[in-house]
Amino acid sequence: MPRVGWKKPETERRLSDLVSVGVLTRVFPPELVDEVIADVGRTEQRHRSLPARVMAYFAIGMALYSEGSYEDVLAQLTDGLSWASGWSETYVPPSKSAI
Repeated sequence: MPRVGWKKPETERRLSDLVSVGVLTRVFPPELVDEVIADVGRTEQRHRSLPARVMAYFAIGMALYSEGSYEDVLAQLTDGLSWASGWSETYVPPSKSAI
């Protein structure tokens, strides 16, 4: 019997996958990532489906999950970032051509 208030995740990802990506946001807080991006002058000029912060986490994710495809790593990353925000923020994986 499910617990009261339990919400089934929208994806088939394992909790351990989400937690591992969520840990990235603890080690590299979003504010720190944004600060580093601003310091090197690489902030985005307009709103895109792949913001600079997500791409910074994507680069780290590719190093951690080097056996995965770009799409798999990005899907895992977007699910993990949503999980880390307590599902208050949602990140939709962009299309294959956007990557």
